[in-house]
Amino acid sequence: MELRVLQYFLTVAREENITRAAALLHMTQPTLSRQLRQLEEELGVTLFERGNHQVRLTGDGLLLLRRAQEIVDLVQRTQEEFCSEGEQLAGTIVIGAGETHNMEIVAGWMKSFQEKYPLVDFRVQSSTADFIKENIEKGLVDIGLLTGPVDISRYEVLNLPEKGIWGITAPAEDELADKGEISPEDLAGRSLIMPWRNEVQMDLRKWLGSVYDTVQVTATHNLIANALCLVRQRMGLLLSTYIIPVGEGLRFIPLKDMTPTSSELVWKKQQAVGKATRRFLEWCQRQKNEL
Repeated sequence: MELRVLQYFLTVAREENITRAAALLHMTQPTLSRQLRQLEEELGVTLFERGNHQVRLTGDGLLLLRRAQEIVDLVQRTQEEFCSEGEQLAGTIVIGAGETHNMEIVAGWMKSFQEKYPLVDFRVQSSTADFIKENIEKGLVDIGLLTGPVDISRYEVLNLPEKGIWGITAPAEDELADKGEISPEDLAGRSLIMPWRNEVQMDLRKWLGSVYDTVQVTATHNLIANALCLVRQRMGLLLSTYIIPVGEGLRFIPLKDMTPTSSELVWKKQQAVGKATRRFLEWCQRQKNEL
């Protein structure tokens, strides 16, 4: 499977039209069609459903789309890393980040680093710790910003200072909105919107204790901004750490005796990283020491 053919495939998938894709690739339509047929024969699958004027990806085509984009991105980043020389540091640093106040700190480090090395750019991917770790293992993410609970035994770690405070977000008119803190008993019989990560749910279940058997989990979430919309629609009370202002008409109330969460920057142990990534990690360590 050749890289150039994967790039042909990605162009056709984006354009959904072989004629238009061939023009963009500066090749003839028959040549492009032949390359795609050969790719299908090599893989033993049908990648496109072909119509008179349009092509659409099959299920196998959608799978290859994701894999091909990962491969092309990885090759491009590798080329950028090896082309960087001396102080003319250049390249892309991919950071997978969960929702945490510590992103404000990391963003400040990114800004000051880019001021010193303007040819370096950052790509930030927001996701949960599980997906970030998976992409670190695949080589698609250089550095993860993870929020616990999470197993980080396989990684080098830079601990970050801010702790995540757990609480509920409730409509302002809710009977709990004026409380100073929330105990498990306050949530008995209520509808809850919980984080979707199993490790986090287990911690919250331990905190809820026997009350957990009385609640109804109406939804799970991985992005707090979206989950707040569910609270506004009165689907339930949101259990989360405080990351962003909850907005007018809602109240955030801390949980009583719930351990705050920590966050870390992580990267793979004993694995070579690109020059820009290595220099940025050194920069982060120095910046943290100055906090």
